[in-house]
Amino acid sequence: MLRITNVSYSISDRFSLQNLNLQIEEGTHVSIIGESGCGKTTLLKLIYGLYDTDTGTIFWKDHQITGPKDHLVPGMPFIKHLSQDFDLMPFISVEENIKKFLSRLYPKESEQRTQELLEVVEMSAFAKAHVKTLSGGQKQRVALAQSLAKEPKILLLDEPFSHIDNFRKNRLRRKLFSYLKKQHITCIVATHDSTDILSYMDQTIVIREGEIIANAPTRELYKNPKTHYIASLFGEVNEIPAHWLDTTITDSNTLALLYPYQIIAANTGLDVTVKQSYFKGGYYLIESMHNDTPIFFESSKEYFPSDQIKLALKTLLMD
Repeated sequence: MLRITNVSYSISDRFSLQNLNLQIEEGTHVSIIGESGCGKTTLLKLIYGLYDTDTGTIFWKDHQITGPKDHLVPGMPFIKHLSQDFDLMPFISVEENIKKFLSRLYPKESEQRTQELLEVVEMSAFAKAHVKTLSGGQKQRVALAQSLAKEPKILLLDEPFSHIDNFRKNRLRRKLFSYLKKQHITCIVATHDSTDILSYMDQTIVIREGEIIANAPTRELYKNPKTHYIASLFGEVNEIPAHWLDTTITDSNTLALLYPYQIIAANTGLDVTVKQSYFKGGYYLIESMHNDTPIFFESSKEYFPSDQIKLALKTLLMD
C-alpha cells in the first residue's frame, strides 16, 4: 500500500500542496485530475522522490519515500516515473534504449523482455530504428517501454498518451492497462483526458488549488459529482435549477448537475431554443438556450439554430 500522510509542499509563495492524505492499495489504477497548475505533476514527483516534502511522510509498504536530501540520485528504484519530457538516447536504436535498463548478464532473458515490451507499446516494427528518426508519439511509446523494463512496483504516468495519434491511442490504452493489471503494478496517472479515466481507473483523485477535494471509486465519482468543478473534469456538464426538468422538485434553489446524455428532446418539458449542433460521430451534441442559460444535450438527430424544442430528463421518461 502507498500511504501519504499529512504531506505539504510549497512550490512558491503563490502555490503549495496542502495537507494531503491518501491510501492506494497495491495493484490499483488511480487517476489524478484537476485543472492545469493544480498540483498533479508535483504530487507525482513527490511520490517518486524528486522533491522533499515540507511536512508529512510517504511510505510504500514499510519503505519510506524520501527526496534529494537523502539520495544523491533522487527517485526510488522500485518506482518509475514517465514525465512529459522523454529521457531517451537519440543516436541508438529503440531496442537498445530499452535494453540499457535490463541486465547484460542474461542476454537471452533481456532480449525476450525487450521484445515483450515492444509488443506492449506497439513498436516492434521500429526495433532497429534510431530514436532520433521517430515521431513524438513513437518516442513517448519507447519511453513507456523503458519505464516498464525493470518491472516497477509503482508506475507514475504524466499525460501518458498526449503525443500519440488517436487511431492508435485507444488500442494502446487497452494493451497497457491490461498488462499492468496482469503484472499487479500500481499505476497512478495524471491526466486531462477523461478517456484515460473512466474505462481504466479504479480510483480517481481530484485536486484543486493544491488540495484534494475528492477521492472515490471512479464510477461513483462520475455518477455522483459533488460540485460543478468535479463534473466538468469528465466532460460537458449542465448546472441548472432541478425543477426545470423534474417537476417533482419544488425548491427553486435546488441545482442539478446533469451530463448531456441525461437530457433528451421530448414531446413535453422545458422550452429551449437550439443554438448549435456539434456532430460527434454516433450522436449530436446540441447547445440550446433557456432564457439566458445554455443547456447541452445529446441527440441522435441534428437540430438547427433557432429550432424550438422541449427537453426532459431521460431517467424520468424511462421510469
